[in-house]
Amino acid sequence: MQDNSINKLLNLKKVFVENIVTTENSIKIFVGTQPHECICPACGNKTSKIHDYRTQVIKDIPYMFQSTYIILKKRRYACKCGKHFYESYDFLPRYHRMTNRLVHFVCRQLEDVLSLKKIAKLSNLSASTIARIVDILNYSTPSMPKVVCIDEFKGNAETGKFQCILVDGKKHKILDILPDRTTSHLMDYFVKIPKDQRQRVNFFVCDMWTPYAELAKVCFPNAKIIIDKYHFIRQVSWAIEGVRKRLQKTMPTTLRKYYKRSKRLLLARYKNLSTENKSAVDLMLLYNDDLRLAHSLKEQFYEICQSPKYSEQRQRFADWIKRAEESGLKEFIGCANTYRNWYKEILNAFKYNYTNGVTEGFNNKIKVLKRVSYG
Repeated sequence: MQDNSINKLLNLKKVFVENIVTTENSIKIFVGTQPHECICPACGNKTSKIHDYRTQVIKDIPYMFQSTYIILKKRRYACKCGKHFYESYDFLPRYHRMTNRLVHFVCRQLEDVLSLKKIAKLSNLSASTIARIVDILNYSTPSMPKVVCIDEFKGNAETGKFQCILVDGKKHKILDILPDRTTSHLMDYFVKIPKDQRQRVNFFVCDMWTPYAELAKVCFPNAKIIIDKYHFIRQVSWAIEGVRKRLQKTMPTTLRKYYKRSKRLLLARYKNLSTENKSAVDLMLLYNDDLRLAHSLKEQFYEICQSPKYSEQRQRFADWIKRAEESGLKEFIGCANTYRNWYKEILNAFKYNYTNGVTEGFNNKIKVLKRVSYG
């Protein structure tokens, strides 16, 4: 009864525990098996003839914060055909010195923000062994979801400066990470995916990089292209920043430093500022008509983004582009030109409300992993 309970605790099948030895830093579990008939891998006949025994030390998942080893007394059988072979075990792959569950334990640790060295320490393995486990991990090509989000991150890999990440925008899962973001590489990747799967994609979310949009039109003919809100909203932020920087060049040194330190007040939503900060912004806007007009255009655009009705957003967005073009501010004229080039895709962002926010979150996690692993 006691042995059975130990087997249940250790979750070791078809073996019996002979002894358990604990030391200050490790736990050693001595196990054996009952002799039984085995099938010869060479001829397929059954044999129960024992040739010899061998003791093997196998690493297992840590138990009670101590390194755990299974000391297995392996039995080698002899077949009439002359073949000698070891019996098989559910918990131990052939030619391995670690259990299946230890490999699974390592894979779970890889999901967290940990370096390979830290995982190696937790699992009583070497960093090179962890790296080999990472190399043998294999994922099949994912089926295309209804919403595909694409973005790049700076990885400095051998394949290029930027790598590409694909995310399911509805289930918030990573689909794949590609070693390159070039059009040729992405085209080769998507062409291998069955056409019927690609035709099921309804939305393609990306930033304002033209190759992404051109790729979507070819590979996902039924998908509506959506520009991520962050990437087109920041065009307005860049525009008002451009106006501020242009005006600062004409200001005295003291005033220039004040405007530079207070730039966050100009970028923030006016209605969310405290009474004191509102007074400071009002005073800053009195300095120049261009800055006052730029601030007004910025506030109007933010109101459009937060409008609950798409029909209202569509009309107000078209009117805003005209006002920006007629403003005489070169920074906002450039912003308006960008919006005209991406007009349909930005309206899709207003209408369907899909963003690359979850993708940016995964990108941030990748950067944290790089930082934790010292690159």
